[in-house]
Amino acid sequence: MNMLASRGQLRASFIRWALFTVPLVVLLGFLAGQLGSPDTAWFASLEKPAIFPEPKWFGIVWTVLYIMIGFAVAIVASAWGARGRTAALWAFAVHFAFNLSWSYIFFGAQQITGALVVLGLIVLTLLVVIALFWRVRRGAALLLLPYLAWVCFATLLNYQFLQLNPQAGEGNPDGAVERVRIGN
Repeated sequence: MNMLASRGQLRASFIRWALFTVPLVVLLGFLAGQLGSPDTAWFASLEKPAIFPEPKWFGIVWTVLYIMIGFAVAIVASAWGARGRTAALWAFAVHFAFNLSWSYIFFGAQQITGALVVLGLIVLTLLVVIALFWRVRRGAALLLLPYLAWVCFATLLNYQFLQLNPQAGEGNPDGAVERVRIGN
């Protein structure tokens, strides 16, 4: 016998990883969303781009994407001994940290420009992650393609928010919708 693990053992390893990574990715995404919410006076005051979908779609799409991301990570994590596995997982961890920071930067800190920069980093690091996942397990990389499409859409949406609301992109830490100075 020249196999390191049987198909059953490999499947069991994937299932164990998936039972860990899918809930973890969904939970972290949910918690990051709590750091910044679109339910603020600041966001309500922004002019919305024509391509802005109904808000209910964001929760639905992100939940599905986070599940797919969790499965992709599980596929790579369960590929014990695969060349590039560790580098792929570390690249994903760096990428996901950028992903999780976006909600706080856009909604919490009210930095539309900063959020656009973060989205640029998210797209670039996601391309690296997809390339590294492809070397380990092609199926894992393919699971990330809808995520890449959504992040590119989010980048366009963020850019349009900035174009329509140039002053709002400077941030508004005190939560005021508009500042008015009276007197000297």
